[in-house]
This record gives sequence, C-alpha cells and structure tokens, in this order.
Amino acid sequence: MITQQACPFDIALLHHPVRNKNGETIGSAVTNLDLHDIARCARTYGVKQYYVATPYTDQFKLIEEIVEHWQNGHGARANPERKEALAIVRPMPGLDEIIDDIIVRYGKKPLLVATSARPQTDKIGYQELRTHLHDDRTPVLLIFGTAHGLAPEIMNRADKRLAPIQGNSTYNHLSVRSAASIILDRLLGTER
Repeated sequence: MITQQACPFDIALLHHPVRNKNGETIGSAVTNLDLHDIARCARTYGVKQYYVATPYTDQFKLIEEIVEHWQNGHGARANPERKEALAIVRPMPGLDEIIDDIIVRYGKKPLLVATSARPQTDKIGYQELRTHLHDDRTPVLLIFGTAHGLAPEIMNRADKRLAPIQGNSTYNHLSVRSAASIILDRLLGTER
C-alpha cells in the first residue's frame, strides 16, 4: 500500500550560490536534463513543488521557455507524461523567494534540509527525515546544489544537513539528477 507523507514536501535546485571545483562561490548554468529528469523523479515520488532557482535573467527565461514548451507547446501534446512532470517546476530567483512562496502556500516556514556529497555537522539521517515526513506537519524543503555543491552560506542557513550518499568506493561525485533520484527513493519510496 502506498502512503503519502503527512507534511508538504518540496525540493529546490539552486544554481547560485554554489561552489566550483576550487571551492569558490559561483553561479552555474541551468540544464535541460536537470529540469526534466528531476521533475520526472519528483512527480513519481509525490513531491509537491520542484523549485529551480537562478538569479540570472537569461537562465530564468530559459527555465520558463522549457516549462512553457512542455505545458502549452508541442511538447504538451506530444508527451502528456512529461507535461504532468514539468507542471510541478517553478522557477525562482533564489532561496529567499522559495521560502516566501512556501510560507504563502502552507502558512509556515519550512524545515530547510540541505544536501551535500561531503560529510556535514548537524546532519539528519534518512530514516529520521522519513519519519518527520510521515509524522510531522512542518513543511520540508530539500535543497540540492549544482556544480560542486551548495555554497557554505546555504549550508549554514539549513536547519539540517542530510547525510551524504555513500557508495562502495572512494569516488563520490554523482550528478545532481542521480543524487536526487536516490535520495527521493530513500525518503519516499515504498520498498523497505
């Protein structure tokens, strides 16, 4: 039997501020694959909203154009399943605007949970967050970063940091699309 989480659960993909391979804070480019693949995964697992944040006007417009194509253009008629997935994508300039939107939608500030491939302090395990999603009414915003991960200023704003995905090798640099799929399955999947 499939059970829905008790609290509203949204995800965000931030393109700024993120880190580059040298640890510097940068802004990264929006990719079509991240929009499509994460939206499809999020829709599959019942995520309410998939926020994609960039402060760059041209990148913001690109998100709007891609979503528009799949909501009202030829893409909507050619692939209804993709239309349904892309319907949960909402472009935003940044994290502050996302939090404001969640407060308007749910009437309270969300629990901010950041993701990272690096070990973190004040982390929350998958089972603990899964329990929160099923037992608590506080909205949750799970935050993903592009490039080489979220900048320290975002990590420091988070209420909790999700434990990193650990493979069986020393290599640990999954694409954000892969990481999002694994994490959403661990948190919302039915097979246990």
